[in-house]
Amino acid sequence: MSTDRYQSPLSERYASKEMQYIFSPDMKFRTWRKLWIALAETEKELGLSRNGQPVITQEQIDELKAHAEDINYDVAKAREKEVRHDVMSHVYAYGQQCPKAAGIIHLGATSCYVGDNTDIIVMTEALKLVRVKLLNVMKELADFAEKYKAQPTLAFTHFQPAQPTTVGKRATLWLQEFSLDLEDLDHVLSTMKLLGSKGTTGTQASFLELFDGDQETIDKIDPMIAAKMGFKECYPVSGQTYSRKVDTRVANVLAGIAASAHKMSNDIRLLQHLKEVEEPFEKSQIGSSAMAYKRNPMRSERIASLSRYVMIDALNPAITSATQWFERTLDDSANKRLSIPEGFLAIDGILDLCLNVVDGLVVYPKVIEKRLMSELPFMATENIMMDAVKAGGNRQELHERIRELSMEAGRNVKVEGKDNNLLELIAADPAFNMTLEELQACMEPSRYVGRSVEQVDAFLQNVIRPILDANSEVLGVKAEINV
Repeated sequence: MSTDRYQSPLSERYASKEMQYIFSPDMKFRTWRKLWIALAETEKELGLSRNGQPVITQEQIDELKAHAEDINYDVAKAREKEVRHDVMSHVYAYGQQCPKAAGIIHLGATSCYVGDNTDIIVMTEALKLVRVKLLNVMKELADFAEKYKAQPTLAFTHFQPAQPTTVGKRATLWLQEFSLDLEDLDHVLSTMKLLGSKGTTGTQASFLELFDGDQETIDKIDPMIAAKMGFKECYPVSGQTYSRKVDTRVANVLAGIAASAHKMSNDIRLLQHLKEVEEPFEKSQIGSSAMAYKRNPMRSERIASLSRYVMIDALNPAITSATQWFERTLDDSANKRLSIPEGFLAIDGILDLCLNVVDGLVVYPKVIEKRLMSELPFMATENIMMDAVKAGGNRQELHERIRELSMEAGRNVKVEGKDNNLLELIAADPAFNMTLEELQACMEPSRYVGRSVEQVDAFLQNVIRPILDANSEVLGVKAEINV
């Protein structure tokens, strides 16, 4: 590790090796060579000829294939210092290894043929990796929701005590947001197309020249290249580049996942403050340099921190897309080199953290029960009132008495620092005609969680399990957290 120059935290601390490789120079330049082979094969198969003789031979293609992987980076680097053009430097380097094929490499193409098609291929591979990790997060959340579907807990609206829910039902709220992200990801992934080979302004003028104006043959070029590169099709029209709207769609998917992760991590941080739920904390982990007793939710905090970066990063391709001039400008290039890879590296780190946190999430039922029981008497007052009416009481009068007694109990808790004594106050009021034992019998938490258990079961069975079953071959991923 170099200590005298800046190192990206995304590479050093957060992103996995798999995601880093997808955006590596090696992945890029190997893909360039595959694209040059696909172009040459397509031109040969379509009968490109001059004076009745084939322009491209099988011997040339075999030579290209023989050197598709062993890239002579030193030659390309030296050449780029001379010509200041990365694509032509690699054309030259490839030609040095393939002297017989040197003259037909990149034939009829412009730089965006390798640059833009590679960008699409790289983003597609990165989306596939994101999809795998997202599904694994969903699997861990589904198991967590199943395990704790019947554990009553205090629910909050406005972070104020509200009607009870269950720990598992709350987890389904996180899970549903990730499932919506998966829908968006699958849609974008299914619609990814290559640029193809359309020339300097997207008109395929160079191929019109190469194939002597044969429109029918030229129409076959893009579909054949797409098939060779594992895609269904190419975008039907373009300028020199594919529409930068594609980058916007991809970045928005990443931002959506980030928003879902941020929401979940915030809830976990608040629950950890309440000591109800806790993210994993390793045996030798230090929570604070000064306060040795602390157990900070540092992984959830990191999720939130990286998520904010990804959400803001989505603005980059949106602005770039909006400001492209006519058929092409180059003010997208430097921005794309940062915004797209780093958005993916960050979301990769986020999903690894989510996997790690959910997989090791600790629940403290006794703390949850204590907090719930301290608030439950207020929430049980409607049931208590109904029971008192059944025993002969007046609903309107009882409602007013409960209001007054609730205010008194609230003052005892907030002003005096005492326990909630609402049940004792009600038992002492003859208007209710109920004993303390009868009132305490109303304090079974499961009576107040509504259909939480049934909702968890239905959601998992009808929505989530079918998705997980259909993708079972990619499940079982475990996250490695660097720091």
